[in-house]
Amino acid sequence: MLTKNQLGFLYMFMSICAFSIMDVIVKWSVDYPIGQVLFFRGFFGILFYFLIIPRDRIRDFYVTKRAGLHFLRCFSGLIALVAIFIALRSLPLATVVSISFAAPIFTTIFSIFLLSEKVGIYRWLAVIIGFIGILVITEPGISSLNIYYIFPIIFCLGLSYVAIAIRQLSTTEPVWLISLNFSAAITLASIFTIPFGWIMPDIKDLILLSFIGIFGGVANLWLSQSYKFSEVSLVTPLKYLALVFAIIFGFFIWGEVPTFKTLSGSLLVIISSVIIFKREIILKKQVSTPRHD
Repeated sequence: MLTKNQLGFLYMFMSICAFSIMDVIVKWSVDYPIGQVLFFRGFFGILFYFLIIPRDRIRDFYVTKRAGLHFLRCFSGLIALVAIFIALRSLPLATVVSISFAAPIFTTIFSIFLLSEKVGIYRWLAVIIGFIGILVITEPGISSLNIYYIFPIIFCLGLSYVAIAIRQLSTTEPVWLISLNFSAAITLASIFTIPFGWIMPDIKDLILLSFIGIFGGVANLWLSQSYKFSEVSLVTPLKYLALVFAIIFGFFIWGEVPTFKTLSGSLLVIISSVIIFKREIILKKQVSTPRHD
């Protein structure tokens, strides 16, 4: 029987897998405007969540007593999305990725003050090892600073607060409602980009674009479940595994051969995740083992 933290670990892993598949499709959809891709991410995510709404909530699925916190979660998420898109268009990809993976550090700090979570030395060690792995892979070069470097940092702050907000909301709100509201926010925001020009997709592209929303919806649901069952600071470092999946997909789909530094950094990322899970197993044994005085 898995503990709540181990369930959170598992949901986070499945979420990363689904997000990675979504990223592959997004990479393929490079010919379509970002706003249009966001629309498919949000709209088809909404359709997915409507399929899993409990029957007794069909008529009042939107009812919540924490509308303010839902708004802050969606607003922070949208700010994070806008910030990362600006950064990706204005800075080298390696630089953006390396800075954006600092989010777990912000999340760990926020979880101490906002959620009163206890973060031990092993989790701090896991975060640091994972971050070092990301730096080894991306080989960032921040020699000439400019104003655009603020956007990846804004993304980290926004994403970190999203994790905290989901943790708080999941104590009283169903995870499908948390994710549904964010998908709705993405859809509404993307509609405002129509005047900037959208492209009419053919049937094949329409199906692939719809998968962005479906996989994104599933991933977001599992992400919310992860934060519901486990402490934010425990499962967030697992997101480093997304880069490992990116290396695998890049090699088999686009023939991108990883360098030695990429493989070395990926190993550090895996070690980071193993430390977290091993530590949780050890703590479980310590709690369950009876004392003989």
